[in-house]
Amino acid sequence: MYSRTTTLLSRSCRYLLRTPIRQNSPFSITARSFAAINAAMADATSSVTPELLKSKLVEQLQAQVVEIEDLSGGCGQAFQAIIVSPQFEKKTMLARHRLVNSVLKSEIAAIHAWTPKCYTPEQWQALQQGSA
Repeated sequence: MYSRTTTLLSRSCRYLLRTPIRQNSPFSITARSFAAINAAMADATSSVTPELLKSKLVEQLQAQVVEIEDLSGGCGQAFQAIIVSPQFEKKTMLARHRLVNSVLKSEIAAIHAWTPKCYTPEQWQALQQGSA
């Protein structure tokens, strides 16, 4: 649906490296600066994967449907999810999101963006029938 090919950090690093540097400029890029930029870009990738998120949601929420999309272009910094679970019955949207966030607390802390869409099985079935 949505596709992001770069993260904000890598985009800004590319801009920094692409910008021509004047000889009389007080700013200069040294080998040390390049090493710091590379280290920052390496830290931007996370060990959070869609498979890890899906397995935790299925295991702890008894989710019937979990679809996770990596919006960050593969670096694991932004995810969008559709989660269908019977545990969402009689819960407000806020309560559903809090439940999901409590299950994925450590993973959410390691990523930049997390967008869950939570449905009960009946709501999901009605959505599927409406789109067919």
